[in-house]
Amino acid sequence: AGCLLSPARGTCRSFAGQRRHPAMIPPVSTLVKYDAAQSITTTNDKRAMMSTGTMKKGTLAPIEGAKTGASQTEDILNSILPPRSHESDGTLWVQNVSATPATRLDVINLQEKLDAQLQARQARETGICPVREELYAQCFDELIRQVTINCAERGLLLLRVRDEARMSIAAYQTLYESSVAFGMRKALGGEQGKSDAEARIAHLEGREADLERQVAELKARCESIERREAERREEEEKRHAEEVGFMQKSNKQLKQQLEKFLSAEKNAK
Repeated sequence: AGCLLSPARGTCRSFAGQRRHPAMIPPVSTLVKYDAAQSITTTNDKRAMMSTGTMKKGTLAPIEGAKTGASQTEDILNSILPPRSHESDGTLWVQNVSATPATRLDVINLQEKLDAQLQARQARETGICPVREELYAQCFDELIRQVTINCAERGLLLLRVRDEARMSIAAYQTLYESSVAFGMRKALGGEQGKSDAEARIAHLEGREADLERQVAELKARCESIERREAERREEEEKRHAEEVGFMQKSNKQLKQQLEKFLSAEKNAK
């Protein structure tokens, strides 16, 4: 029979259907150090795990009896970093965060793993990168785990710092998304206004072309009228000159006849 520690980590519960088999946990890559996986095969065990609060994220189960300092540290670790669970073929696999103190070599290995994951997952070195954000979050969780084991109060303070940073990032992300949405609305409004302006410009250009055509037609009509009036005035002046010449000639002839008639009367007396 196996032994599974409850979330309070103060009691040991045995049952025949439990066994250790780390390979049954899905291969989820994480920088946080977890213990070996534990399997729960009976329905009563699953119900007991759910009732004690092991599967509840960020909560602690009631303390059963006196606890040691290590047990309290494990409870705090489980509240900060809840156990991972996975059900496969009717078997519930649970993996708790490790309560083993970290050494200097563990920290060096963590840094090497972080660099390897950043390179393997092709995280961007600058700018917004979800992959880099996820890996550094896992690294910070592992550092919180290591600090909590040595000093629970310091670990809880780092937890507050982590939650505050995440809340600030979430606020900035919300602000960024709202600004992007506002920019998109402005861009769409600008495109709509641009389309309206282009349509108005096309309408005004067409109207300008019509007005220019009308101006050209009116200029042609004016030139035609001026040309006809000049011809008519020239004809009238010519006719008037002919009439004046004819009248002058007639007047001269009448004057000569009158003088001749007057001279004949004078000679007759």
